[in-house]
Amino acid sequence: MAKYTGADCRLCRREGCKLFLKGERCLSSKCPIEKKTGIPGVHAQTRKKASEYSLQLREKQKVKRTYGLLEKQFKRYYDMAENMKGIVGENMLSLLERRLDNVVYRMGIGASRAESRQIVNHGHITVNGKSVNIPSYLVNVGDVIAIKESKRDIEAFKNLKDVKVILPKWLEFDSTALVGKVNALPQRDDIDLNVKEHLIIELYSK
Repeated sequence: MAKYTGADCRLCRREGCKLFLKGERCLSSKCPIEKKTGIPGVHAQTRKKASEYSLQLREKQKVKRTYGLLEKQFKRYYDMAENMKGIVGENMLSLLERRLDNVVYRMGIGASRAESRQIVNHGHITVNGKSVNIPSYLVNVGDVIAIKESKRDIEAFKNLKDVKVILPKWLEFDSTALVGKVNALPQRDDIDLNVKEHLIIELYSK
């Protein structure tokens, strides 16, 4: 499967904000966006004023890169959201938040979404007692997310009890038992993503 293999920090600089793609590094003084201002590239300073299309595209790229998706995957979530009741943009963000790799990240099991995706891929996570190794798996209300019992002796998981994570209100996680639960579906107010999702909908609606 195709995936982005370039420098993650370059993506943050291109979008002009932190996308938190590198875990703790993003919170430290080592974060390149703290040292280098402006977008990367030799022609960055000569670019013209952003057009309406450019603004819409940047919002889409920001969300895609935050969740680690490529265009085909991202468009699928837009199509799903369009067929749901409610506001399309909010539906789309809710679907993205419900991805298993994102839930693992939100619970603090992985330091970044990329690391959380790897944890899921390697079969370390169970949903309702069954092993799930598909990062795009959509969780539902009442689902119990846990680290597989046979993997709990891994040092990184044993150290989770010392990690303090601010959980969104729609999730809970017991860092001692290494078990979490989905209490509700994520709403727009629960998603700490600085993005204007209506611009993405306008882009796809053309």
